[in-house]
Amino acid sequence: MLDFYSKILIAFLPAAVIGFLLNDFIDSLLENVVVVAITLLVGGIILVFIDRIVNVQPKDGDVSVPDALKIGFFQCIAMIPGVSRSAATIIGGMFQGLTRTQAAEFSFFLAVPTMAAASGYKLLKTYKLLQPEDYQMLLIGNAIAFVVGLLAIRGFVGFLTRYGFKVFGYYRIVLGLLLLGLMAAGVKLDVL
Repeated sequence: MLDFYSKILIAFLPAAVIGFLLNDFIDSLLENVVVVAITLLVGGIILVFIDRIVNVQPKDGDVSVPDALKIGFFQCIAMIPGVSRSAATIIGGMFQGLTRTQAAEFSFFLAVPTMAAASGYKLLKTYKLLQPEDYQMLLIGNAIAFVVGLLAIRGFVGFLTRYGFKVFGYYRIVLGLLLLGLMAAGVKLDVL
């Protein structure tokens, strides 16, 4: 039986492979505000109704190896700009029979190697543009983000367990509609 961290590694592998193979295509989508607005809107609708959509009975026990791999493929959906990585993996976990709490905890642990690999890959591609003092700021920023992320996990998991996804869904719907409305009004929007 594989331990928890081995299952995190298994769940990380699909994003590592697909992210590496499709990196340039994914980067091109990042510049498309329409893609972001539509995925915010569609993702919001999914989050509002996810408890009705997922009708898998929660199972007892830990994440299995096949479950981890499937959650990893759900994480790949988040390569589309505007799709929430944590929502994709939590929903993927729920489709595997995990409770919201189990799925959220697995999702947050899965974020560590995923974000580290994505950041490391971007750093390798752009390191020549950085000055020596930039590395210190990168390390400090990443350390602070890691600690804050760990602290936020407990609050987020508690909120998610009590209230579900609807609040996040409504937020995404409003933001997606706002972006589409601004574009329809002729406002030029740029993705940072």
